[in-house]
Amino acid sequence: METDNNSIVHAKSGGVGEMIAIALPMVISNGCETIMVFTDRLFLSRLGAEQMSAAMGGGLFMFTMISFFVGLLGYSAAVTAQYFGSGQKDKCPTVTFQAVLTAVSAYPLILLLFIPFGHYVFNISGLSPVQLEYQYSYFDILMYGSILMLVRSAFAGFFIGVGNTRVVMFSSIAAMVLNVVFSYVLIFGKFGFPAMGVEGAAYGTLLGGLSALFILVFSYMRYAKCFNLGLKATFRYDREILKTLLKYGFPAGLEFVLGLAAFTAMIFMFHARGAETAAAVTIAFNWDHVAFVPLMGLEMSVTSIFGRYMGAKRPDIAHKVLFSGIKTGVFYSTAVTFFFLFFPAMLTDVFRPAHYDPAFENSRELAVFMIRTASIYVILESLIASCAGALRGAGDTYFAMLITVGGTWLVVFAVFVSLHVLGMSMHTAWLTMVLTFLTVPLMLILRYRSGKWREINIIGSQQ
Repeated sequence: METDNNSIVHAKSGGVGEMIAIALPMVISNGCETIMVFTDRLFLSRLGAEQMSAAMGGGLFMFTMISFFVGLLGYSAAVTAQYFGSGQKDKCPTVTFQAVLTAVSAYPLILLLFIPFGHYVFNISGLSPVQLEYQYSYFDILMYGSILMLVRSAFAGFFIGVGNTRVVMFSSIAAMVLNVVFSYVLIFGKFGFPAMGVEGAAYGTLLGGLSALFILVFSYMRYAKCFNLGLKATFRYDREILKTLLKYGFPAGLEFVLGLAAFTAMIFMFHARGAETAAAVTIAFNWDHVAFVPLMGLEMSVTSIFGRYMGAKRPDIAHKVLFSGIKTGVFYSTAVTFFFLFFPAMLTDVFRPAHYDPAFENSRELAVFMIRTASIYVILESLIASCAGALRGAGDTYFAMLITVGGTWLVVFAVFVSLHVLGMSMHTAWLTMVLTFLTVPLMLILRYRSGKWREINIIGSQQ
């Protein structure tokens, strides 16, 4: 962190080595988040398909409700990276504090508006009464604890922005370990605790997130002291930095919420077709989650490194960062594709309940088809992560939002037409969804090749 700007813009920078050094901890970090969600649903699958599906539906809708703020706060990483790259390291903690202020201000709004809205959506979504009851409980607990995720996003943005992603990784590992332990104990009622089922999974998630937040805050204080960043002076409202965060973070947050809303709409459309279809889609999207969430770590890393070189006025090296990200992502996605293509039955059977469950048995063949078909777009997800991360790092957040959100809602429209207008089979509707999704990476590549990102200057007026 004592590096000067000359070393930051060294000609060999932007290569795969630098990308791996920054991205690998973030891939691991997001992998830990995936394991947390995956194991919760795996534990709940032992209790029945309804609780597993409720955890997916409730958890996904909860994250959709707060995703605007998660996306906005997450963009603090790009703003921090540009200040860091420009040599204005003293402003990095100030960015973080503006993000924390935003998180605290958003929390009351989330409780007052989004919990009743979530209940309304569940009521009209056509879910079975059993799943609906479980989904209410899981959703409410996570919503009340959402402040942990918001503040955690703000502090994680600091470390991603300055390139110290190992701190984020260690906090996520701690959250994962504690979440798995707490969820196991609370779901099944071990060591004298009552068996809480889906509620135990929700509490386990919050306890794991709380431990991660403690680690991030402690590391933040220690980092500021070691590098003389004047931490006390940064605990203040800064109008210009907050304005920058809101201006460029708004489309990032809007993209996040609209994209997740589209994904949630697809989930509910499939879930409304019955318990068997709900179980198959839940299993398929669980594995898709395993495949994609680590790539979100790659995307964050591309955003951070790309933003750092843009702040240092070196778009030529920033351009290299994109290709380093693509190479790194393709290596990971190829391995995932292999398992999706050749071992879908094995992946499906991981979620087999401990007792005979007709919903699972009747959904098994469809789940196998869905996982195998998903292999078509898995490799392209690395292109999406790298291109979107580069555009956001440069500040081209509005077009990144329009492309990803527009493409995702196009997929929703295709699913709706397939299921409710043309009355296609579930197999055909799923294949239509997968093929329509391929338009997203194509549009991102075309936007990047236009070169408009080179003309954007996030922090120029403040230097």
